[in-house]
Amino acid sequence: MAHTAPVKDWATDFDVMDPGYLEDPFTIWDRLRQTCPIPHTDRRKSSWMPLRYEDVTAIAHDVEHFSSLKVAVIPGDEDEDPNENFDGPNLEYGLPPISADPPLHTWTRRLLLPWFSHKRVDTYVALTRDLCRGLLDGFADKGHADAAADYAQQIPVRVIARILGVSPDLSDTFTGWVRDVLEFADDPERRQKGAEGLLYYFVAQLEERRHNPGDDLLSELLTTEVEGKPVDDGIVLGMAALVLIAGVDTTWSAIGSSLWHLASHPEDRQRLVSEPELMPTAVEELLRAYSPVTMAREVTQDVEFAGCPMKSGDKVLMNFPAANRDPEAFADPDVVQLDRAHNRHVAFGSGIHRCAGSNLARMELQVALEEWLARIPEFSLEQGREIAWAGGQVRGPRVLPVVFP
Repeated sequence: MAHTAPVKDWATDFDVMDPGYLEDPFTIWDRLRQTCPIPHTDRRKSSWMPLRYEDVTAIAHDVEHFSSLKVAVIPGDEDEDPNENFDGPNLEYGLPPISADPPLHTWTRRLLLPWFSHKRVDTYVALTRDLCRGLLDGFADKGHADAAADYAQQIPVRVIARILGVSPDLSDTFTGWVRDVLEFADDPERRQKGAEGLLYYFVAQLEERRHNPGDDLLSELLTTEVEGKPVDDGIVLGMAALVLIAGVDTTWSAIGSSLWHLASHPEDRQRLVSEPELMPTAVEELLRAYSPVTMAREVTQDVEFAGCPMKSGDKVLMNFPAANRDPEAFADPDVVQLDRAHNRHVAFGSGIHRCAGSNLARMELQVALEEWLARIPEFSLEQGREIAWAGGQVRGPRVLPVVFP
């Protein structure tokens, strides 16, 4: 893992992989909003990072100047020739629809949406509840657990496995690949290892579905036609990889961050236990306060935005978490109000790339919290144990020791 030099000036040399930023980005955002609401850096690649709600949403809707073809926050494999050091399968079309512009974005998103509709997500609730209860059975009587690794990490990957029609027995392997791709951006070998494992696996799965189709997303995509033609295998491969990558780390991080909040804010934990009807509103507030995902856009042509001279090829880090802490958009943004009535958060993005799986993520987060609180209504952070946070593309706790009666 590469270690970068310390940041001396966050306005002109920010680093989203800085250890201090990973642990507490909030105070850095607050300070910069007052002095430089769109800081810049030349680390890794010329990049801008809007921090205000108004700026982030404006850029998200400007698909003419800000392309989604390269969405990685840390420039890496996507800026290199995918065939240079690797003779296996590659993501020729990226991860559509998230890393695609129209028209490819438009029709690939349309293919995914039915799988994440309210009606379809309702059919996954029982599976998710059973899964959460089974996980809780494993440690509820021990008096301590790693709420991240033992619980939050285990839930989304198994639900996604059901949607993709792949074996939940490989959930730890899937999680490892996703973490390699997303969390270790400064470690090219680890990142490539994760990408290769994931791609080779899905290539084999596509071949299996051709001979033995099932009731799953991969089988449907292989038999779908768009304008009279089958969907290219490279697009199916990219969509499968997207569902796994986007559906695992993001929701796991949201669940873990929410459990961290409840463990460290007993008044909120007690309120949710005594007022369970607050849960849907509380879920939205926890998503706002601890939004896990930052995406990127690439500047397509020189443009001045809010006084910033952005050049063609520059990165713009779409800091949705910072937008959700903007005092111009939310009253008392750093205070978690479980009954916050007006909450137009952008935890799931904004514009045409708003998360297609938001219904599933909300359901998983709500069920995970409901089942935990039903089984373990009192818990707190374990004193003397460190909490490890991941960040960059997706922020959330990776080690979260808690204790309970």
